[in-house]
Amino acid sequence: MKEILPGVQHWSATHPGIGKLVHSYAVGTTLIDPLLGPDGLDALPGPVSQILLTNRHHYRSSGEIAERFRCPVRCHHAGLHEFAGTDRVVEGFEWGDRLADDVVAVKLDAICDEETVLHIAGGDGALAFADGLVEWEGRLGFVPDFLLGDDPQDVKARLHEGLSALLDLEFDTLLLAHGEPVVGGGKDALRRFLAG
Repeated sequence: MKEILPGVQHWSATHPGIGKLVHSYAVGTTLIDPLLGPDGLDALPGPVSQILLTNRHHYRSSGEIAERFRCPVRCHHAGLHEFAGTDRVVEGFEWGDRLADDVVAVKLDAICDEETVLHIAGGDGALAFADGLVEWEGRLGFVPDFLLGDDPQDVKARLHEGLSALLDLEFDTLLLAHGEPVVGGGKDALRRFLAG
């Protein structure tokens, strides 16, 4: 676990379901898409007040963490159907909700109905992404076409539109669930990617 910005911790672990490295973050006492590594709960930076999912597929180690810290797990309400009829207790949030002092839920409007970008306003600002922006082969990109549904070109066009709208926000860091974070210069990196 490494502090990449004041109050923001980053770590990665291999996801057992996909066999790939995925990335998790702590913003103060809020965890984003947490997957515990080999050291388990002992590796966490301290108490946890809540867990935020950037989409319903990023539940990862949330249950174990929520049980230990008696904290809520939260996902945009459009993704709650994933947890109905399971032992996973997840609360909903809405677009524009302030989920922590410096964290606001922003709609990306592509890939899945609950695809969320978390705008973190502290410092120079950061954006936390689910699957709408990833690091692919060392560069920013989209997930492969086979993961984008029946019409990948339409999804990419919607992603491009949604990502372009994010440029109006104040941020300088990109926190990627799939890829190393871009610490500093994140807005410029996103702008270059979109200019393509």
